[in-house]
Amino acid sequence: MENQKRLDEFQAKIDAGIKIEPKDWMPDKYRQTLVRQMSQHAHSEVIGMQPEANWLTRAPSLRAKKILMAKIQDEGGHGLYLYCAAETLGVSRDQYIQWLHEGKSKYASVFNYPSPTWADMGAIGWLVDGAAIVNQVSLQRTSYGPYARAMVRICKEESFHQRQGYEIMAEMAKGTPEQKEMAQEALNRWWWPSLMMFGPHDKESSNSGQSMKWGIKLESNDDLRQQFIDKTIPQVELIGLEVPDKNAKLMPNGSYKTSDIDWDEFWNVIKGNGPCNSQRLKHHKKAHDDGAWVRAAAEAYGKKQMELVD
Repeated sequence: MENQKRLDEFQAKIDAGIKIEPKDWMPDKYRQTLVRQMSQHAHSEVIGMQPEANWLTRAPSLRAKKILMAKIQDEGGHGLYLYCAAETLGVSRDQYIQWLHEGKSKYASVFNYPSPTWADMGAIGWLVDGAAIVNQVSLQRTSYGPYARAMVRICKEESFHQRQGYEIMAEMAKGTPEQKEMAQEALNRWWWPSLMMFGPHDKESSNSGQSMKWGIKLESNDDLRQQFIDKTIPQVELIGLEVPDKNAKLMPNGSYKTSDIDWDEFWNVIKGNGPCNSQRLKHHKKAHDDGAWVRAAAEAYGKKQMELVD
């Protein structure tokens, strides 16, 4: 009865729009859901730096290189914000990273695809970050305070990333025939993985219903995906490219009907069988191991400073 009373009081706070803070009582499943979701979000920001770093030394101009470098730095910062917020749930950053390396924690499936041309930098910024914005704007109102507050700055920076990517694609689309073809091919590569970012249909998601009841999620996977589709297809048409879906159709209600996603591909990538799964994780492990001396030096310096203060 005591536990039910706590659950009722907890739900009443959620329903009243009151943020849950780290020291507040929360159900174990609420905490576990946040641990899974926030760590996956943090991992995605950091792993997502890899396909972009692939082009950092090959950007076509100094301006493009500076913008791409700033974007990559932003993504690293987003990972930092999210790891810090996730640590308020009582799990250390070292543990989150260990779970990632052990395959017990996932990151967004979209980052397991290659970026073979400069146009992919445009498609990633426009589509991948554009999809992220749709999801993260909603998360600014999520019920867990540290998560919601982290989203405020992240969303502002992601908006810059989306504009940067769209600029690349728009410029290539009005360039030479070869450049336009390159932009179209990148759009074709990233269109479906971007739609997969929102997750499976709600009826197939075991966590969606409870997450929405607790205010962790504010909108369903399908609703968020549809928002992205309705915003993006007009952008595709505006710059003279073709939507990579011959069945895409504008409906009388102003929304677009599209083909269904290849969910077999989605689950295959989630299981670790995507084009770059092993490469991405191997690179992260190596970078983490190579940076061990930096973490050790920082810890030793911190201890020394504390001794001087004492």
